[in-house]
Amino acid sequence: MVEHAPQAEALFQRWGERARPIACAAYAARRRLATTGVALLTGWLFLHVMFGANGMVVYRTKRAEYQNLLVEIQRLQKENDQYTRQIKSLQTDPEAIEKEAREELHYTKPGEVVYVQPAQPRPGTDAARK
Repeated sequence: MVEHAPQAEALFQRWGERARPIACAAYAARRRLATTGVALLTGWLFLHVMFGANGMVVYRTKRAEYQNLLVEIQRLQKENDQYTRQIKSLQTDPEAIEKEAREELHYTKPGEVVYVQPAQPRPGTDAARK
């Protein structure tokens, strides 16, 4: 093994001589390489922040959807409150009960006459064609 040591040293020296120009060129271009690397990293980061899975485009879309859902919740809450008031009045208010009975069930008081408009045939049915 000792007899091969000078040959190994010579081999490593030749490789070092061949690699020296490449290393010197890389060392001289280190600023350009670093600047290019930082520019590429910045570009990738910008694209990721703007168009990524949780980027600004998706955030704005979700924010608009959230606002629309809030408006829908408020509308449904008002509708729910109206139905709650109507149910309570039908359970307790005699005038509301009478009004509902007259409109839905066509009840009348003695001596009253109810006029009901005949149903109009729907277009496209056999009754409309005759």
